Amino acid sequence: MSKRLFDWVMSSLGLLALGPLLILIALVVKLDSPGPVFFRQERVGRFGVPFRIHKFRTMRHDPAGSGLQITVGADRRITRVGQFLRGSKLDELPQLIDVWQGTMSLVGPRPEVPRYVAHYPAALRDKVLSVRPGITDIASIEYRDESAVLARAADPERAYIDEVLPHKLALAASYVDQASVWLDIRLILRTIGAIVRSG
Repeated sequence: MSKRLFDWVMSSLGLLALGPLLILIALVVKLDSPGPVFFRQERVGRFGVPFRIHKFRTMRHDPAGSGLQITVGADRRITRVGQFLRGSKLDELPQLIDVWQGTMSLVGPRPEVPRYVAHYPAALRDKVLSVRPGITDIASIEYRDESAVLARAADPERAYIDEVLPHKLALAASYVDQASVWLDIRLILRTIGAIVRSG
């Protein structure tokens, strides 16, 4: 309950404080390329319940949903504005809506698409999905350059499933074992520090 209260209070304050910035980014995304402001994609949430995540759209609009569900290197689908939003992580800000609604937490294992959750080992699947997915976590900090790492692989999707995903799951399981509001605060500060340093 304390974690949910913390999430609700902080997401409410965040949406209020960042409202003008969110509106500005929405306008820029709309003017930069045709398509919706938000990227809505099905992800797997707590207890395996699917939900549709909110992110600012950073790629060309693709109603058919073709292409990989991971981003590899200098992906040609990424728009001009999208490149900046991804680098600064501003594309993730709309997930405050998901936190406010209760489908996500500020901190928790990053939510995956069903295609990759299908590769979770049974024991880890139950543990990782026992908590709400988060905007940030330890893996988000360690894999900030994930797309560049995958770009060096002969088969990026296979490399993600066989190498990156198991490590992310191990980090997520470790977080679940230690989860607390104080740990969340530390990880939020680490995330902000990582963004500032890379900027």
